[in-house]
Parts: sequence; C-alpha cells; structure tokens
Amino acid sequence: MAAAKGPGRSAPRRKTDDDDRFRTVARNRRARHEYDILETYECGIVLHGTEVKSLRAGRVTLADTYARIEDGEAWLLGMHIPPYEHAAAFGAHEPERRRKLLLHRGQIDELMGRTQQQSLTLVPLSLYFKDGRAKVELALARGRRLYDKRHAIATRDAERESAREARAAAGKATARGASRERY
Repeated sequence: MAAAKGPGRSAPRRKTDDDDRFRTVARNRRARHEYDILETYECGIVLHGTEVKSLRAGRVTLADTYARIEDGEAWLLGMHIPPYEHAAAFGAHEPERRRKLLLHRGQIDELMGRTQQQSLTLVPLSLYFKDGRAKVELALARGRRLYDKRHAIATRDAERESAREARAAAGKATARGASRERY
C-alpha cells in the first residue's frame, strides 16, 4: 500500500475483521446508573428496511426504551428510530412503533417468570450490528433507589481516586529508579 502524500494526509485505515463483525450503534448509559444489572441477553430485533438504514447512519435513541413480554413474545417499546431521510413516502416507518425481539422460547419463558415474580425490569443496554445483523443487548435489571445511586457514585469515585493515586505512585517510583546510577 503506497503512502499518501501531502500535508496532513495519512494512509487510509485498513479494515480489520473486528470492524466488520461488531459495530455498536447506540448505548443506554443511563441504564447502568438507574438499575442493578443481574443478567444480560443478546437478542435479534425485527426491523423494516428504512429502520436498518437509519441505524447504520447511527440515528437511534435508547433513552426511555424498555422491553416487555406479552402473549409469549418479547417486545421493545419506546425506542425512537427517526425516518430515513432518503426514503420515499411509502417506504417510511413509524419512529416509535413496537419492535419484536427474537429470543429462544426458553429464554422468553424464563424472563416472563422472573419479571412477574421478582418485580424486575427488562432494559436494553446497547444496540449493535453483529455479522451484519442488528442485535440488542437486553438486561434483566432491578431498579435502584436514590440512596443506592449515591452509594454507587461514591464507590466509583473512590475506586477512580485510588487508581489515580496508584498510577501516580508507580510513576514516581519508576522516575526515582530511572535517575539512579547503576554500578
């Protein structure tokens, strides 16, 4: 591969196998703060053609999305996929329609039982493409109370501070050791 010439130009990035295999479109960052994640499931999602085009363009909102088991089927509710801008009027889709999730029968039965008995919630954590197919990482979660959220923030900050101090101490130790003369 020839090097690109000119100021500020770099050689084109080579595609790796990982780029084609797994590409995250959206993450629900708030879900990890609002809920304690107990288990995660990878499930497919039924989409229209224009929805897939919008997803590939990265246009999706997972903020108020949740899943529900109804009549033995899993449904994703509240996910907003805006209409694809280059679609004709007849090809456009409804942005906030219910979307069916593809899970095995045993998984659906287990999720239905656990959400009804233990008052758990099904929350999507991320939406991504895997081998060209849209997938949703669905979490079985328990809602946190306000004091739990504060506790989680405090422990995360304490861990971050201790890691920062450990890095600083390791940096000083190597700097001191490097300046010594060896005999």
